[in-house]
Amino acid sequence: MRKKVFDVLPPKKLEKLEGRREETLRLKKRGLRISLPKIAFSKGILVIFLILIVVVLTAYFYLPKAEIEIWPETELKAFEVKLTVDKRAENINLISNLMPGIIFEEEKIITQEFSSTGKKLLEKKAEGIIRVFNDSQQEQILVAQTRFQPPLEKFRPSLEAGENPWFRTNERIVIPARGYKDVKAVADAPGEKYNIEPSTFSVPGLAGGPQYTFVYAKSFESMKDGLKKEVAVVTQEDLKEAEEALKQKAVREIKDAIAAKIPPEFIVLEKDIQTEILETFSSARAGAELEKFSFQVKTGAKVMSFKKEDLENFSKEFIISKIPADKKLDQKSLRLNYLPETINLEAGKISLSLNIEAKIYSDINEIALREGLSGKSSTETQFFLQNQPEIKQAQVKLWPFWVSKVPEKIERTKIRITVD
Repeated sequence: MRKKVFDVLPPKKLEKLEGRREETLRLKKRGLRISLPKIAFSKGILVIFLILIVVVLTAYFYLPKAEIEIWPETELKAFEVKLTVDKRAENINLISNLMPGIIFEEEKIITQEFSSTGKKLLEKKAEGIIRVFNDSQQEQILVAQTRFQPPLEKFRPSLEAGENPWFRTNERIVIPARGYKDVKAVADAPGEKYNIEPSTFSVPGLAGGPQYTFVYAKSFESMKDGLKKEVAVVTQEDLKEAEEALKQKAVREIKDAIAAKIPPEFIVLEKDIQTEILETFSSARAGAELEKFSFQVKTGAKVMSFKKEDLENFSKEFIISKIPADKKLDQKSLRLNYLPETINLEAGKISLSLNIEAKIYSDINEIALREGLSGKSSTETQFFLQNQPEIKQAQVKLWPFWVSKVPEKIERTKIRITVD
């Protein structure tokens, strides 16, 4: 029997065949995708390689640098010079040893209150006007210092033993018959007790006679101004002590005031400040009955000053003028000591004794040194520097770490001078 041949595949076999085709196409596509990253990766390596070459070349030619620190041989120099500070000088003058100065002036008034130490017993007799009556038929004459006596109960506090209850007239009195006369009466003794209220007065001198009942007096106002107490008094010693204390205070304050007035860039020696007491005044005189009094002092001060910068510049210029031209001054080592010898504020001059100390060293030509060290190895550079008589010590630093020679370009070499 013959087998049957089919031109059309069965559905199941056809599905398998189509699936195989699709898988084949997918694999082909995947193969394309895998080949592209391999090409990109190769180009990236090339770019990185080129960048590294540029970096290395740049580092080789542009990064190297040298830092050379040099400690030169130094010599300490000391000078002593007489320097004149003159208010008329405008600039530093090395030939005449002159330096400009300026005079500052200040005035100040200070006042202070002081306590009086003196004591004084202040006594005053009470007094007032009394009207003396004469009720008799005849004229009555009363001599000066006639006594008039009020009732004892009028005295408050009460009178003590030895105190008389009398008021007296200072003048002779003539009282007409059946008339009266107003007169001034003064207490027999000082004290507040005699400041009595209005009262009736008898005349003790007429006691025992017929006129005693006809002649009397009355006051219509209180007696006043009676006083007896201890009060403070200004003494001559008080005034003297106040003046001395205030003068000392004025001198201290005027010095502080003028020092505060001077700018900080000026030098002021406290002992150079000239002070003067211009005026003294007291609100009281000796004997014045005051518990406190005020005293006033007017003082003035003047001082001649100069700038610290001018003194330093003079010292630097003076040293430079005294050392060889191939030497340099180490300005940081400059030390000054000065003392005033004479001060004449009227002439506007101060004479100073000036001591100067500073280190000097040989001038190093940095450009020539860079050129001489260009391209030398670290060892050659150290050897060269150690054999220079003006150099005490040197330190060479090369950067980056792989650099072994001083750069050919002199601008890549930095030199720093350090003075001990």
